Amino acid sequence: MEFTEAYKQTGHCCFSPNARFIAVAVDYRLVIRDVLSLKVVQLFSCLDKISYIEWALDSEYILCGLYKRPMIQAWSLTQPEWTCKIDEGPAGIAYARWSPDSRHILTTSEFQLRLTVWSLLNTACIHVQWPKHASKGVSFTQDGKFAAICTRRDCKDYINLLSCHTWEIMGVFAVDTLDLADIEWSPDDSAIVIWDSPLEYKVLIYSPDGRCLFKYQAYDSGLGVKSVSWSPCGQFLAVGSYDQMLRVLNQLTWKIFAEFMHLSTVRGPCCAAVFKEVDEPLQLDMSELSLSDDFIQGNSENSPEGHIQVRYDVMEVPIALPSQKPPAEKPNPKQGIGLMSWSNDSQYICTRNDSMPTVLWIWDIHHLEVAAILVQKDPIRAAAWDPTCARLVFCTGSSHLYMWTPSGSYCVSVPLLQFTVTDLKWNSDGSCLLLKDKDLFCCAAVPILPESSEYSSDD
Repeated sequence: MEFTEAYKQTGHCCFSPNARFIAVAVDYRLVIRDVLSLKVVQLFSCLDKISYIEWALDSEYILCGLYKRPMIQAWSLTQPEWTCKIDEGPAGIAYARWSPDSRHILTTSEFQLRLTVWSLLNTACIHVQWPKHASKGVSFTQDGKFAAICTRRDCKDYINLLSCHTWEIMGVFAVDTLDLADIEWSPDDSAIVIWDSPLEYKVLIYSPDGRCLFKYQAYDSGLGVKSVSWSPCGQFLAVGSYDQMLRVLNQLTWKIFAEFMHLSTVRGPCCAAVFKEVDEPLQLDMSELSLSDDFIQGNSENSPEGHIQVRYDVMEVPIALPSQKPPAEKPNPKQGIGLMSWSNDSQYICTRNDSMPTVLWIWDIHHLEVAAILVQKDPIRAAAWDPTCARLVFCTGSSHLYMWTPSGSYCVSVPLLQFTVTDLKWNSDGSCLLLKDKDLFCCAAVPILPESSEYSSDD
């Protein structure tokens, strides 16, 4: 892998959907860089510090959320002189997002008083009263023709179905939830999944005309659903719960066909490879070198890791995995499936049980078994699948990147001084990774994955 030098960022940075640009927030400036050269191609100055940025799907426009002001500013890459400013006045702005046609911006006011659709083509705006959430509760169909927006009035949850062409309300129906948590269209646009708050275990599947197709409740007592995700192919729906189990539903029958337990002790027989991250100090022969004490002292100060590299050891089962029991008296306990992500081909799904924050599980949906278990030294911060193949990259807030493929696992050291990877994103073509530190970012060119090869930590 090849790494660029580090550049400053103060919060958000992301690739454009067409994989050509990187947008970076640097205080009140929006910096647009070319992906290949990282040269600055556009520089926009906002009226306040940038809290959030989002590309339009056509990569021509980009919006900046200035939530402290509160205000939205939008810019055009093809027409640098064009600008747009949205100010809701006393209502404020809690969140903003693009519509699928890249010509409308949806904003949610403070206290969820209303959701407003602003047109960039004319001065028209449409209001939807009482949206349920600020940043959640809105989902678009894959073809971009319809939007489902969650609202709440008279202590009851509703789904508003809007046309993204005219923004007229096509239908409204009530849903059987106590306190709706979020909503998501299926990849084939045939169904809508909604799930309740953690206090009530309930997953509901609705048709666009408001018919309840399926209601799932794994248990009655205890905290319920923590994460829900459709597979890219649309055939499977994964539900992660606070009981530390992953359940997968089949879209044809709406029945559970797989239940995966995150056990604290892995016993045989087990087909999965268990990889454990261990330190590997560099063995340097210094017998024939004569270095001054000043050089040695200065070099050790510049290398806080003390010349430590890491590698994976393959462990034998049975093995006890590091886990922690959350205190019962505190809210939002750190347990259950907090991280869940599907591979692009829908064959694998990775999960992190929050009571075992240093362990990443990779499940094989085709064989209905665990494919690999990766035990890290530090808690897993973020994980992302290669959009072109079955390759998973994740980070733990250390100076290393970790990768898994069906061929094995390996570690990559980031060759930047005092750069720790706290978040990562793939470019849409799978050629490049965006790595974030607290106030820096860099890019890493990722080699194309051969169909079958052996990997080592030297790659």
